[in-house]
Amino acid sequence: MACAHVKQRKDSKETTVNSLSQLCIESKTDFNLNSSSRLCLLCPSPTITAASRTNFCFDFLLRSADYRLQIMRLFWLNFAQLVFIILFFFLPTFLRAINHFDYSMLLKPKPTSHPSSQSLFDLFSSTTDNFTTVDNFSYHEQQYDRYLYFSTNERLRLRDESKKMFEFAYDNYMQYAFPLDELDPIHCRGRGPDVERLDNININDVLGNYSLGLVDSLDTLAVMGNATEFQHAVKLVIEHVRFDRNTTIQVFEATIRVLGALLSAHLLIIDPLQPFGDLAIPNYANELLDLAHDLASRLLPAFENVPHGLPYPRVNLLTGVVSGMRNDTSTAGAGSLSLEFTILSRLVGDPIFERVARRAVNSLWTRRNQITGNVIDVETGEWIGQSSGLGAGIDSFFEYLLKNYILFGEQEDLNMFDDAYQAIYAHMRKGRVNCKEGVGLHPMYVNVNMHTGAVSTTWIDSLQASFSAVQVLLGDIDEAICMHALYYSIWRKFGVLPERFNWHVKMPDVNFYPLRPEFVEATYFLYQATKNPFYLHVGRDIIENLNYYTKVKCGYATVHDVNDKTLEDRMESFFLSETCKYLYLLFDEDNYLNKQGANHYIFTTEAHIIPLMSKLRKKVWENDGFSSPTSPANENVFVSSDNCETKKNVSNNKKKRKSTKTSMKNEIIQIHLGESTTKKPVTVITNVITNNTRKVNESSCRSRPIERHTLPLSAALLFQLDEMVGVYPPR
Repeated sequence: MACAHVKQRKDSKETTVNSLSQLCIESKTDFNLNSSSRLCLLCPSPTITAASRTNFCFDFLLRSADYRLQIMRLFWLNFAQLVFIILFFFLPTFLRAINHFDYSMLLKPKPTSHPSSQSLFDLFSSTTDNFTTVDNFSYHEQQYDRYLYFSTNERLRLRDESKKMFEFAYDNYMQYAFPLDELDPIHCRGRGPDVERLDNININDVLGNYSLGLVDSLDTLAVMGNATEFQHAVKLVIEHVRFDRNTTIQVFEATIRVLGALLSAHLLIIDPLQPFGDLAIPNYANELLDLAHDLASRLLPAFENVPHGLPYPRVNLLTGVVSGMRNDTSTAGAGSLSLEFTILSRLVGDPIFERVARRAVNSLWTRRNQITGNVIDVETGEWIGQSSGLGAGIDSFFEYLLKNYILFGEQEDLNMFDDAYQAIYAHMRKGRVNCKEGVGLHPMYVNVNMHTGAVSTTWIDSLQASFSAVQVLLGDIDEAICMHALYYSIWRKFGVLPERFNWHVKMPDVNFYPLRPEFVEATYFLYQATKNPFYLHVGRDIIENLNYYTKVKCGYATVHDVNDKTLEDRMESFFLSETCKYLYLLFDEDNYLNKQGANHYIFTTEAHIIPLMSKLRKKVWENDGFSSPTSPANENVFVSSDNCETKKNVSNNKKKRKSTKTSMKNEIIQIHLGESTTKKPVTVITNVITNNTRKVNESSCRSRPIERHTLPLSAALLFQLDEMVGVYPPR
């Protein structure tokens, strides 16, 4: 079109630059750089000289450049505004990501292929490391440098913060829930038994209309130095708590939570030393002990008319055992009543409670096959659940064997624990022999079949984390360190601890986290044993995550799913009695329990503190008439019991029986089938770990010689463990 228009003007002698510009404007109204270039360079015309064409193009390009400059200015202005908006909203997140980015991941070599199709046994039976082989390179050390130091000011800040956590939860319970059993922290209301759904054992096993939250918190108030509130709480318990109620509860839960709390508070009140402040109650007439006696008496029907001495799991506080109830009980449920029941017997002088609890322990012990199952029928004595481990349903059974010996001094308890620990190590422990060096997988205590020794599940649960604390009491510090490190990696992966973690797929099998204390307990015990600042950092991570993920309007809520951190409206009483208590004690180095009282108290499985008293080591009903009864002046005297001595006794017993220990390879085990005398030999699956490779830790159980500023495990092993669990850099 433009070219044709030019050809029609052949009568013009010479087209000037100005006329040509006008021509261009007439020929194309939407004049732009591209169209002008086509006109200047493609329109053949003899009348337009090269010089004229050049001058015209140069003149027009200058005008187009001005227009383009305006466009570019507008573009860069908008771009600058966009960058400012992005920086304003996303710069803080970006800086946090830079600060926490794990640069060692850039240097980490590509991992070798991970096992995916191997059998469960083959996964652990290999003595070679299936994960990335790592050396103690500097970038591994730098990744964990922050664990090497912890300031006093930060420790004191976290001590106060843990106390505030308890006070926030406790005050809201008292305001919105008391005298009911639990607090619903999201809706700020109380919770009691589920009377509409009597089969809701998740609720009704625990809640019995006896102000559980208050009772379970009594000794936590004492440990934190709040004597005034302790005295007030005791008066409320005396006024409001009764057990003549038509509620069906679980014997185990009522024993460890309520009976243990009442006994602990009673002993704190009558303690002549009053190390936690003035906890004495004016005109106190043993009301808490009377309540404990009343409760235990209402639990006794669970032990009546049982052919094998195993208690029924549930009783009605008014009517006793209800016909038609389930007969299956867990090993922990039947075998973890002995500590509280024995304390009560020796305080009130009635042997019945100790005898029925001891009979249940012995019944379970005689039915073991080196290791016990986790569920048994109380009427037939047959094992229903044949999986054995250290977690839910069995954990406190082993714990109380050792603690019974420490508290009561019964050699039989120590012998049983010694045999149990050897069996645990031989059958359940998988991984390299020495957890702190060598090749192979990081040690893990897995669930196995009680008859064959075969790995029975691919998960471990959160309650197993407390076994590290038992190992500290025993003096096996290295094993405690390694088990705790495994659970810390799982905690870091999810921010909280899932109820069950599948070590094969590196994901949860059961996703909720009900604010459990077991991992906190192990952290506290290991810090007391090693004084390593690593465990203070672990405690800080726990406090920060609890406040970030679980704190709600009126307390702390259960995490429904550790993946998305959705919450459930429930705060169980053990958060007050255990989780907050252990966190506070972790950071309160000057607390009496961490100083003078370190060897004079023991924690129950619900973290209620019990003093080691001479009165608790005497069976007054065995007085033959010639021995003088315990005098009132001496009955509350502390027993000088060093847990390290317990460890030495365990070690000596192991040495005495060492000659009878043999390797577990291809060992034939005689299995008793019920009450029959028939024996069936079963070949035990070969365990990578053998008894004759067992190494007993002979170091001090209170202050193992670990340097203050070194990691409990090497940086390379911690890094390898993180890879094994699937820990990734924080997002």
